[in-house]
Amino acid sequence: MPTKISLRKELEEKIASPGFWDKPDSAKSVVSQLSAIKIVIDPVQKTQAQIDDLLELFEMAADENDADTLASIEADLEKLDKACSAIELTGTLSGENDMRNCFFSIHAGAGGTESCDWANILLRMYTRYFQRNGYTYEEMDITPGEEAGIRSITLKVSGPFAFGKLSCEIGVHRLVRISPFDSQKRRHTSFSAVDVVPEFDEDVEVEIDEKDIRLDTYRASGAGGQHVNKTSSAVRITHFPTGIVVQCQNDRSQHKNRAEAFGMLKAKIYMMEQQKRDAEVAKLYSSKGEIAWGSQIRSYVLQPYQMIKDHRTDYQSGNVNAVLDGEIDDFIESYLRYRAEKKNKVSK
Repeated sequence: MPTKISLRKELEEKIASPGFWDKPDSAKSVVSQLSAIKIVIDPVQKTQAQIDDLLELFEMAADENDADTLASIEADLEKLDKACSAIELTGTLSGENDMRNCFFSIHAGAGGTESCDWANILLRMYTRYFQRNGYTYEEMDITPGEEAGIRSITLKVSGPFAFGKLSCEIGVHRLVRISPFDSQKRRHTSFSAVDVVPEFDEDVEVEIDEKDIRLDTYRASGAGGQHVNKTSSAVRITHFPTGIVVQCQNDRSQHKNRAEAFGMLKAKIYMMEQQKRDAEVAKLYSSKGEIAWGSQIRSYVLQPYQMIKDHRTDYQSGNVNAVLDGEIDDFIESYLRYRAEKKNKVSK
């Protein structure tokens, strides 16, 4: 297996090769992979250089009994300790697909309008998180709720370690609050599920027999501009052997929507095949379970008290407004560490 340094060199050579930009989509993917690798390697090299410099400075200060310099070194060591913790966290993103972009979906569960509204709140939370962390995203498909919110939505999210980080959010999310749709102001519980699959390029081999699929076209729904609804440009693909259904309506071109839909289908089929080979990944990917009681990974309680708790790691926060405004980094980081520890125990 190539090291990240050798892989970086390989990608840099590929970018420098003639004709690299002739295929913009694949070129963009390579550049994205290189950016992700640099995020891992550059801080390590920078921190190592700082450690070497501090060690040399410490030896000089110790020889000269320079108290001021020694105190300054102690302060720098605290900064280096934080840098090492950040590097350690990035090191947990070592999965085969962690560096890839991904398809990110939210599905409303049982509860009608309540769950559709909750799915919309989650959508806002995650898009704020994407913006805070420099991820770009585009809407692939959306099904609005009948009265409010959304029934489901799929986004393509691009950025370093998009799949690795967002895979931490796979599962059922539970909300407890006083319902704004209940005239008697009673407390309601709502559920929505998050699903994430990596985006693959030509490097993934998935055979799809045309006899095993049904391809439907239809007019797009939801906010997308008038041109979206004039023609049947939206595409839905049903894969009979697995029961997987994917949809895409983000472009006015049926051809582009068809290509995106096939990309999502290949990714989902690949992940299902990987589950059969890797029990740990299978458990992670299938952790959504039923979108109802007892299957949630995280609870967001707004009434009678305010608390957000992850049931896998027991990490919790009382600052619900900040979390719902996209500040979910601590939840993701705590789960990354939990997942790494669990993986180490399994390997032993």
